[in-house]
Amino acid sequence: MNISYCLIRGDVTVHNSPYYKSIKFSPDWKDLDTRQLPRWYDEAKLGIFLHWGVYSVPGFSSEWFWNNWKGGDKNIEKFMTQHYSPGFTYQDFAPMFKAEFFDSSKWTELFLKSGARYVVLTSKHHDGYTLFPSECSFSWNSYEVGPKLDIVGQLSKAVREVGLKFGVYHSLYEWYNPIYVEDKKNNFSTHYYADTKLWPDLKQLINDYKPSVLWSDGDWEAYDTYWKSTDFIAWLYNESPVKDEIVVNDRWGIGIPCKHGDFYNCVDRYNPGELQKHKWENAFTIDKKSWGFRKTMSLNDTMTTREILYQVASTVSCGGNVLINIGPTQEGTIAPIFEERLIDLGNWLKINGEAIYSTSPWLYQKDSLNSDVWYTCAKTPYNSQHPTAKPRVDDDISGIFAIFLSWPSSSLLQLKDVVSHLQTGIYKIELLGNKGVVNWKIESGVVNIELPDKAAVVSEYAWVLKISIN
Repeated sequence: MNISYCLIRGDVTVHNSPYYKSIKFSPDWKDLDTRQLPRWYDEAKLGIFLHWGVYSVPGFSSEWFWNNWKGGDKNIEKFMTQHYSPGFTYQDFAPMFKAEFFDSSKWTELFLKSGARYVVLTSKHHDGYTLFPSECSFSWNSYEVGPKLDIVGQLSKAVREVGLKFGVYHSLYEWYNPIYVEDKKNNFSTHYYADTKLWPDLKQLINDYKPSVLWSDGDWEAYDTYWKSTDFIAWLYNESPVKDEIVVNDRWGIGIPCKHGDFYNCVDRYNPGELQKHKWENAFTIDKKSWGFRKTMSLNDTMTTREILYQVASTVSCGGNVLINIGPTQEGTIAPIFEERLIDLGNWLKINGEAIYSTSPWLYQKDSLNSDVWYTCAKTPYNSQHPTAKPRVDDDISGIFAIFLSWPSSSLLQLKDVVSHLQTGIYKIELLGNKGVVNWKIESGVVNIELPDKAAVVSEYAWVLKISIN
């Protein structure tokens, strides 16, 4: 097999190099796991995820279009037979990915309106097509074929200009890259792909674009020793230009998800519904059937604003972040239904963001009497060692937030788990977005909170009570 090598720029990756004599973190999980989570990520709470690439051109099935097609998916085969000439290949879609209406400023304007604090773009999905001029993806990147743009470069600049953090998703593997296929055929006893393609691409991304998030994926076919994951993360934490800022997820090899990384994804749409000991993230997509754009998407296929707010409230209450995915069109526009959902979220956060941003889990997450209510709190000091931990006895809690997702028919909200706290001092309860306090009283171990007339309430979908010292 003829293998073309792509050199790693300026970095040595073997253990016997001088580079390892001065590292702070050793290239093993036990030591890497001792790194403290950069505080910005825990406080941000909300991010936007973007799956965009050649698969957006057919806009059919999902971002796994190529793999499913080659795997014999009958619906895709029928689609291709009906709409494309015989012999048409997946690579033939790439010149059609022109992104002619892509406007990074318009995108970032929407992201700002959504209330998100960071943005993660697919720099490369499993098809191997990169959205940056990869030095190892010759004629299979957005700079050479398709839009003829460095999309990662343009979007990273625009995102940072408006004060948001920028991150990249990067698939470790590539379905049909012949070098990877050769390594797989050899039961991953060889490392041609990892050494000559994966590492150089990752180093280029970090050095050229300095992302604050590296969202790894496509790890499940090989162990972390093949990917050389700990070597790379040690370099990332010790020597990279983003060593103090960057956060990584947990998808670095077989058996690694939910065990190692700055934050855990575990599985797609991960939402355990209870407090987690380690920082985690709930990545979900507004189109329930695909991460990439689908031209056949219907309104019923999309998450409602209420469903999105449920994910936000329940996730943040349990110590997680939410990463909300949308798939842009092949032309580079964002579908109006996605715009509407993100703007709805942003409008809600303008009123209720105090209960989300920079908050911490409270003593309880979901009220034991009213399962539609999720708690967060504002406290000091920040627990840098365990950001998802419950408040300590000596913590100063300046506010407890009760996020309720259903308005009670009688406008009388009943809660149980906050009662013992209310009995320790003189507290006031406010409905965020409305002036004045609300009346409340404790009876038989339950607090009854008299809500105002719903017609006079600003929020439309979910509501937040703030409990604080009077």
